[in-house]
Amino acid sequence: MKKTFTILACAILAISQITHAATPAIRFKNEASDTARINNILIEAATNVGHSSPEQRVAYVAKKFLDTPYIAGTLEGEPEQLTVNVDEVDCTTFIDNVAALAFTLGEGRTSWRDFVYNLQRMRYSGGEVNGYASRLHYISAWILDNAHRGNLKEATNNFPEAEYAVKSLDFISAHKDKYPALSDSTNLAGIKNLEFGYRNHRYPYIKAARVGSKSVTAQLREGDIVAITTKTPGLDVQHMGIIIISDGVPHLLHASSSAGKVTLERAPLADYFRKNRSATGIRIIRLME
Repeated sequence: MKKTFTILACAILAISQITHAATPAIRFKNEASDTARINNILIEAATNVGHSSPEQRVAYVAKKFLDTPYIAGTLEGEPEQLTVNVDEVDCTTFIDNVAALAFTLGEGRTSWRDFVYNLQRMRYSGGEVNGYASRLHYISAWILDNAHRGNLKEATNNFPEAEYAVKSLDFISAHKDKYPALSDSTNLAGIKNLEFGYRNHRYPYIKAARVGSKSVTAQLREGDIVAITTKTPGLDVQHMGIIIISDGVPHLLHASSSAGKVTLERAPLADYFRKNRSATGIRIIRLME
């Protein structure tokens, strides 16, 4: 009996290793359409770019979101829960979805269950949902937390043009009226505790005036995740997107509030800063192999 039990336990363990850990609790926008679209993207991408570089996978997946409607605030709801919505995105959920899909492809997996596992790992501190403050609201926190766990890396400081900015991140608590969840004192305390760790936070960036230079353009890769830094007090990043290279020139593929959808800008990335005076430069993030 003991031998039989041991064999059975090993069999169960082997089955459990076929996919990731148990699917977390999920708030879907539309479970049927979300899971079908995720599976379709993963299966198609696995055939076309499954064994390519992380940046190539990111670029391929990002293009699958072209014309997806821009809708803000899709992650809000009580209780805090992993939200899956690939039919509506804002600039950060667009990056969340693309990065998690590309990461899943890199693991050789093509199931929506593996995608949601990776989405949670990348969206939440330590990969665990533990209340509103566990969501990685600040992009600096998203970068550092995921880099620490080997999910991605900051490539900005590899550029010779990189400089450093120092900021105390407290925009969210300073504008708590903009965030309904912060009417809860526990949520507010959690955010303030997070922000405490980002007092005088030092991070690399490439100044806006240098983004269009030949040296920077030559180092950017199609599929790089770009975080656009800001002069807004208390905030590190104001927008995010994906680099697409056309005729050697980087362009921004992003979820645009003004266009109302995911779009590829016709003008070069450098032109973004002529229209957005609050933007100060860029940070470059790449997925790990």
